[in-house]
Amino acid sequence: MLSTMQDVPLTVTRILVHGTVVHGKSTVTTWTGEGEPQRRTFRETGLRAVRLANALRDGLGVERGDRVATLMWNNAEHLEAYLAVPAMGAVLHTLNLRLPADQLTFIVNHAADRVVLVNGSLLPLLAPLLPHLEPVEHLVVVGPGDRSVLDGCRPAVHDYEELIGGRPTTYAWPELDEREAAAMCYTSGTTGDPKGVVYSHRSIYLHSLQVTTAESMGLDSHDRTLPVVPMFHVNAWGLPHAAFMAGINMIMPDRFLQPAPLAEMIERLRPTHAAAVPTIWQGLLAELTARPRDVSSLKQVTIGGSACPPALMKAFDEQLGVRLCHAWGMTETSPLGTVAQAPAGLGPEEEWAYRITQGRFPASVEARLIGPDGSVMPWDGASAGELEVRGPWIAGAYYGGAGQEPLRPEDKFSPDGWLRTGDVGVISEDGYLTLTDRAKDVIKSGGEWISSVDLENHLMAHPDVAEAAVVAVPDERWGERPLATVVLKPGATTGYAALRDFLEGRVAHWQVPERWALVEAVPKTSVGKFDKKVLRKSYADGKLDVTRL
Repeated sequence: MLSTMQDVPLTVTRILVHGTVVHGKSTVTTWTGEGEPQRRTFRETGLRAVRLANALRDGLGVERGDRVATLMWNNAEHLEAYLAVPAMGAVLHTLNLRLPADQLTFIVNHAADRVVLVNGSLLPLLAPLLPHLEPVEHLVVVGPGDRSVLDGCRPAVHDYEELIGGRPTTYAWPELDEREAAAMCYTSGTTGDPKGVVYSHRSIYLHSLQVTTAESMGLDSHDRTLPVVPMFHVNAWGLPHAAFMAGINMIMPDRFLQPAPLAEMIERLRPTHAAAVPTIWQGLLAELTARPRDVSSLKQVTIGGSACPPALMKAFDEQLGVRLCHAWGMTETSPLGTVAQAPAGLGPEEEWAYRITQGRFPASVEARLIGPDGSVMPWDGASAGELEVRGPWIAGAYYGGAGQEPLRPEDKFSPDGWLRTGDVGVISEDGYLTLTDRAKDVIKSGGEWISSVDLENHLMAHPDVAEAAVVAVPDERWGERPLATVVLKPGATTGYAALRDFLEGRVAHWQVPERWALVEAVPKTSVGKFDKKVLRKSYADGKLDVTRL
């Protein structure tokens, strides 16, 4: 028996139209660095998105299914592309501007991008790649920049405002199948070539609904969100589409991602919510400690991308009165998989035990833990295994390339279709996930596992430690042992022995590292995660000054 409900496709088009009409007075504010920020209403943004769709179709010949790439910061024009490109039936492809040139070139060619929208400030980055970007026919430059670097380039060059200026503010949106591709994003390629994840209209719509729920970010039209997380990083964790759906006012930082301008943004524009990786908030805490600002408007920060040190959460609580809320996800999960909103009615200590987890799974994300022997582990908060997930916004394959079948590598997908995340952890009886490590980063010492994340969190709780990363290194006796690399705060002179003693009693004695090294900064990936493969290689090549205690 079938239902009597209407079958209405869940599409980005509906988000665009709804946000433009129902939430037309909500605003998108883009920081400009000097003078007044640029402000537009959702109605103005929506109508400009319609003009962009007309320009892409009638001016540049973009057709249904064509890929339109963006190499852009977080700004209002990028939001217009987020809305216009999928709604017209094309596919938005956000390019990670922090990737090395060879990976960017591979991604654009593999996706077969016909058009690239690029901020003028990023032209020096893109220009040297253009001779190698074979599918690109049109380059659309957004905002000021040195366009002389494009002299003699092969793709046709257009100015964004001139391209959309005078275009109609109506569009005959096509009736799309909700399973059609709406956007795509490539993994950061830490091992092998980057892999493309293609999001459907349905997955984006459902994920947007989840972002606004109370057990997720819990935002509505009374809020002002500051997405510091880049719009090229898994759709800025779903915030742009969710914000336009729910009328959440947006504050866009553009290219001004350093601690000082972020502090000024928060003081002047008064966001109630923000989102970024831990390294951003570590830098902001140092800035606000040295030069205090009024950040009292900021009630909640969603923090993800890598594990947040509990010491950082406590510092924001105690020094700034700002609540950091842990979340977990990945490119393949759209990205929200869990958010650490604690259950109601708990005291501070009980609540803290939930806050330092990665969070609870929503109804749309199924999870299981697979033990070393391939068995499914119980949700008891103690039995560890590799996390596998499935759901309506979870990838079931990678993009294989134009005209090619999707890719389902065995190390990424189980035989029955679950996504193998590569994360190791435990799940409590009430569905809260605690990750102890990446499968490739866990330290196997004498037949026992040591969590590198646990060691890092304890080290970063030391008052003199700015950053710490722990990696496994070969050991003749135990197979592997932890190497602790530490960044000290300016002026600090704490020695390795003191750091070792600090760990004693916080972790088991046998887990305390014998090998230590000071580094100026922990190497990071293009999305701000600790790049441990670089540390492992530096150790193997003898480039670290290692002290053994």
